[in-house]
Amino acid sequence: ITYIARTRRQQDLSPKVYFTDTEVDYRDDNRHLWRYIEQGDEEESFEARKPPKAEEVQTLPPRHYPEWDYQSKTYRPDWVSLYEGLHPAGDPALIDALLDKHRMLAKRLKQILDLLKPQQYVRLRYQEEGSELDLDVAIRSLIDFRGGATPDPRINMSHRHDGRDIAVMLLLDLSQSLNQVPDGCTQSILELSQEAVALLGWAIDHLGDEFAIAGFSSNTRHEVRYQHIKGYREHWDDQVKARLAAMEAGYSTRMGAALRHAAHYLAARQAEKKLMLILTDGQPHDIDVQDERLLIEDTHKAVQELDQQGIYTYCISLDAHADDYVRDCFGNRFTVIDRVERLPEKLPRLFMALTK
Repeated sequence: ITYIARTRRQQDLSPKVYFTDTEVDYRDDNRHLWRYIEQGDEEESFEARKPPKAEEVQTLPPRHYPEWDYQSKTYRPDWVSLYEGLHPAGDPALIDALLDKHRMLAKRLKQILDLLKPQQYVRLRYQEEGSELDLDVAIRSLIDFRGGATPDPRINMSHRHDGRDIAVMLLLDLSQSLNQVPDGCTQSILELSQEAVALLGWAIDHLGDEFAIAGFSSNTRHEVRYQHIKGYREHWDDQVKARLAAMEAGYSTRMGAALRHAAHYLAARQAEKKLMLILTDGQPHDIDVQDERLLIEDTHKAVQELDQQGIYTYCISLDAHADDYVRDCFGNRFTVIDRVERLPEKLPRLFMALTK
């Protein structure tokens, strides 16, 4: 190639030169192993972009979200393209095996959960529609009707649990770095996260709270992947366990767009308290961003937007160096778990502490 560059004439055409066995099978989302150059408008080809492979991503049409530019103090409108889809399924028996592995921990958690779980129903009287007839009001209305007075139509009553009215979104960072095995561990961060989420899902289901689980990763601003693992209306069943069992990690961590999209669903829930838990192992980052402060500031802006919608965000970071940046993203609402192997034990306990 050097010889051609030195000796070629203008009319010479170089052949297409390529190398074999040079594939990089690992892309770190925090160490700038890749250099990304985005084409300008004047350089863009008029050829249609190739759609994502069907076997890789099965998605709906993209949603576009703004991104905050902290230098100009303005939003970049419709800057990020987010593709959402249903997570592929695996073997649900894997999750059952993980729960069986932690059965002693689950037994201890159940004792605490039984104290948090609402035990009594509250009776709501004077309802026009309800599950039961309120005999006292019904008889009084009948007497009024026989006497020529206008009867009270609110002759029914209903019941509701006293104490908990919570909707929860568990948002999982599924970037490439989750495939790492921490020092002193025999499992990857992804496998430990699977165990923790399985225990947490079992715990929330036992409490009866409304919850959803989703994972996200990114491959530049043009492709943020958001994968549904459990929906709010789905039960904790084999279908959900199968998706959780098939979790895979890859690409980078563009967190702001994922937070905004998760809030789109959580804000629509009719609940007194709305909690979003973010489980991550590193700072927001992507290969098309050279300024590391940009996505940190955008994540912080997204958290502020969620606060305005009445959504309480809380971050569980598995990065031992998270103190350098996580406070800039989430303020004081975070916990750093240095010993990742204790995640399956700590995550359900942290959730119960946040929802007392």
